Amino acid sequence: MGTQEQYQGVISGCKDIFIKKTKDYGTSWRVLRPISIVDQIFIKAQRIRNIQELGKQKVSDDIGGEFRGIVNYGVIALIQMELPDDPYEDLPVETVSRLYDEKISFIYGVMQDKNHDYGEAWRDMSQESFADLILTKLLRIKQILRNEGKTLISEGMDANYVDIVNYAVFALIQLDERK
Repeated sequence: MGTQEQYQGVISGCKDIFIKKTKDYGTSWRVLRPISIVDQIFIKAQRIRNIQELGKQKVSDDIGGEFRGIVNYGVIALIQMELPDDPYEDLPVETVSRLYDEKISFIYGVMQDKNHDYGEAWRDMSQESFADLILTKLLRIKQILRNEGKTLISEGMDANYVDIVNYAVFALIQLDERK
């Protein structure tokens, strides 16, 4: 199976969870402010790093579940950046599904472009590197938020979220390959 099929398989699983949770909870995530989304992803990435460093875990949720959560929170962040500031408006499931697909389509396009230039170097990276890179991107986003969303020469928050989602997808592909 090639990267495209693996990527789509991972995204299909992530979207399935996302839509089911939307049916259960509505779009309660709309109330999350930018820093809260960063913190939700941070908690997941930090847990992955702790499990990697300690070599054991006490909560049964696996690392794959945390990476899937990172994918979905990354998509939430990108959706939130474009929606009007009405956190209590519940969006219909069909709208959420469409917005999810739009963001993933963009993220996937970026991945294809980078894969072309980097020659799928991610396949030789470690799970530890994916966790560390996600944490690095989150710290960058926190700094951009402190800078009121402005950067001088660096990529913005959206580009960092795109990379976070792609790192999490790559980690999930690798986990699937090891099974």
